[in-house]
Amino acid sequence: MYHNKKDSRRSELIQRPPEESYSGRWVTQEIPKDKIPDESLDPRATYLFIHDELNLDCNPSLNLASFVTTWMEDEAEKIIIESLNKNYIDEDEYPQTRIIHDRVIRMMGNMCHSDDSAGTATIGSSEAIMLALLVHKWNWRKRREAEGKDFSRPNIVFGADVHSCWEKFALYFDVEMRVIPMTEDKYTINGKDIIDYVDENTIAVGAVLGTTFTGQIDDFTSINKYLLKLKKEQNLDIPIHVDAASGGFVAPFAFPDLKWDFRLEQVKSINISNHKFGLVYVGMGTVLFKNKEVIPEELIFHINYLGGSMPNYSLNFSKPSSLVIAQYYNFLRLGKTGYHNIINNILKVARYVEAKLLETGKFKILTDCNYLPVTAVCLLNDNKYNVFQISKLLHEYGWVVPAYTLPPKAEHIAVLRIVCRERFTLDMAENFIEDVNKVLLELEQNSSIESATPSTTTNIC
Repeated sequence: MYHNKKDSRRSELIQRPPEESYSGRWVTQEIPKDKIPDESLDPRATYLFIHDELNLDCNPSLNLASFVTTWMEDEAEKIIIESLNKNYIDEDEYPQTRIIHDRVIRMMGNMCHSDDSAGTATIGSSEAIMLALLVHKWNWRKRREAEGKDFSRPNIVFGADVHSCWEKFALYFDVEMRVIPMTEDKYTINGKDIIDYVDENTIAVGAVLGTTFTGQIDDFTSINKYLLKLKKEQNLDIPIHVDAASGGFVAPFAFPDLKWDFRLEQVKSINISNHKFGLVYVGMGTVLFKNKEVIPEELIFHINYLGGSMPNYSLNFSKPSSLVIAQYYNFLRLGKTGYHNIINNILKVARYVEAKLLETGKFKILTDCNYLPVTAVCLLNDNKYNVFQISKLLHEYGWVVPAYTLPPKAEHIAVLRIVCRERFTLDMAENFIEDVNKVLLELEQNSSIESATPSTTTNIC
């Protein structure tokens, strides 16, 4: 019988156990780091090289620095893999994916109390925020032009509690940023705070539902009230953009009576990170507008070179379909009851961590876990060590806990922040607190332990 040597070799490679990549010549082969190699590598060896190198990363389950989802059900992962080869932007080729996307947007709009909302999935909240703020800048400029007024000096008002992407927007799109500083024991903004900052050139006021620094929320009701007063008395129609990257999937299911969304008249746009408490893997955010009329037609691109004509509003053209479909899976799989149970369980774990940290007698709590499963603490003044030393030692136990200083006017306050996610169970929280106590005891006995500096600590996004 004819025997194909190539097919035989392929069969041998498929059947050979991965361990041979270690016991054979592969274990001493140099891995290219600067240039693409001249020759092809064995697929299993290539996988193992990369797999083993990635073991040097931290365990995502022990990463308490990140808000980002690190676990999904097997069925969700399966549907993600099945959709990895679909580019969402190819709507003519993948029409059902667009239909699912639009369902997700309508569901999220309804979650934020609007049955007439418009929006789009984005790569994350940074893109979503920039898309929303571009709409507000454009609308402001059109109003100024129609009134025959100068439109060369737009500004945007927000608190120092915002994510850095707000500053990026101001820099990249030439908008003056007016930042309301933090003060000790006050890390959010309210209606009174914005009085001296807004004027006829203000394109929008930013309010945050769950800040990066302390997990707290701005006072949406009082900000909305003051802007309505300006609208009535001075005919200044200044919109609110809500940065709900962290809290957009928490408040609807844990605090349904909290008014932060389209129930407030001046809230015209919202961004939410689906890859946080929407419980999908990293790479998806959403921007929502109160209604279609908010979005200027001039910002919508109509393209036809992928097939049929389609409207597009995005900074990033190509984007994966898989996470949009994964979000739809979660909506169907969990329903409101499932999200309610998961979010409230996470909040219970966060409150446990907060209570146990207080029991040590070493920390002051900066937030009370009211609206986000985040515990932010600073050390009491009588300690001989700092939060950067604690962060460094916890890392030796495997835990990633960021240590950082607050923004200007409160930069003398150094903080540890713990984010509780779905995979951070009460059992894991108990283990974490045990390790915190070990670290504190070690520092009590030897406070000279070297620490990382604020500039080299974990990114707090």
